[in-house]
Amino acid sequence: MSLPLDGVRVLEFCHTIMGPSAGVLLADLGADVIKVEAAPDGDTTRRLRGFATGFFYAFNRNKRSLAIDLKSDEGRELVHKLVKSADVLLENFGPGTMERLGCGYKDLSAVNPRLVFCALKGFLSGPYEHRPALDEVVQFMGGLAHMTGPPGQPLRAGASVIDIMGGMFAVIGVQAALRERESTGKGQFVKSALFESTAFLMTQHMAGEAITGTPAPPMASKGARTGAWAIYEPFETSGGESIFIGLTSNNHWHAFWKYFDRQDLIDDPRFATNADRVDNRPDFRDIVAACIKGKSLQEMCELADRIGIPFAPVAKPGDLFDDPQLNAGGRMLDIEFPGGVTKGVPSLPIEMGDHKFTLRRQAPKVGEHTKEILAEMGLGASEIDDLGARHIVTWPHK
Repeated sequence: MSLPLDGVRVLEFCHTIMGPSAGVLLADLGADVIKVEAAPDGDTTRRLRGFATGFFYAFNRNKRSLAIDLKSDEGRELVHKLVKSADVLLENFGPGTMERLGCGYKDLSAVNPRLVFCALKGFLSGPYEHRPALDEVVQFMGGLAHMTGPPGQPLRAGASVIDIMGGMFAVIGVQAALRERESTGKGQFVKSALFESTAFLMTQHMAGEAITGTPAPPMASKGARTGAWAIYEPFETSGGESIFIGLTSNNHWHAFWKYFDRQDLIDDPRFATNADRVDNRPDFRDIVAACIKGKSLQEMCELADRIGIPFAPVAKPGDLFDDPQLNAGGRMLDIEFPGGVTKGVPSLPIEMGDHKFTLRRQAPKVGEHTKEILAEMGLGASEIDDLGARHIVTWPHK
């Protein structure tokens, strides 16, 4: 079955997470994403360790790899030739890098005026645009770390949320530019940025401060969110495990206390509405905790599911491998990792008609598709071998 972006060719000049996350979204949707890597060693993300060990394999499935010496004249000529058949180019190198390589927007749009050139950077145009940036840098700069950590202890979020969000905004911009190209016949320059993505997330807190005149407290502050709902927090169960419970409506409140046979709390005028319950939260919060403490995690999950209240076992990333919801309908993709390990990871989190967003290719080896792509460009076998012998391009050797 065809996919929504079948026939769209994307050249990806990207590393780490922001750019590759945009590339994998387009690839999963069916685009032919060619990951252009620096010969001979490829994307430096392949060799990251520690916290970043899984980055490359998380964001590079369903792509082909072309390894080129981008600093050579012949390498740049190959890129310019390849651009003629491309619809989209993604790049998230440092400011000015693509221009120094002769592969900036002005250079490549002259070769292919229909090209949608998307730069994924730290900042949009403005006084900061020359700065390099990282996910963690902008989380601190944009207020997200302040909102995540306890008061006085700013803390980055537990995943690369801004890198991935910046990649998503890039894809939105690319798709809009492709749509506009249908009427204008021309491509254009698109840019997404980490800092502005963080600021976009902060809009809800900025709006709250504008209305109330009071800055939003960090989420980890004691009582930071009690102004919205009566119960909205994790509680300990009998086995020492935790479950998050939300009693955010009258229906939730009534269902919870009906199960625990506390009609007196349902009838109590102090707790008649959510606003009343927020105001009088100290009078019942410990009762809620005691009820939950008397149940195991499994019992509480089954109970909450049955009576229809929001809940969540407090999980760790490794718990997701066997999550029945994630595994439903074959949505986990069996990714091959170094060391002969194959594990299922979540697929594109979208349902769209009859489309299945599956694994079509494992993350490629450096230059795995170099010969294939050069042949598609019209180069003969002897030309390709000559380029390989002079290290203009590379491919895996057994």
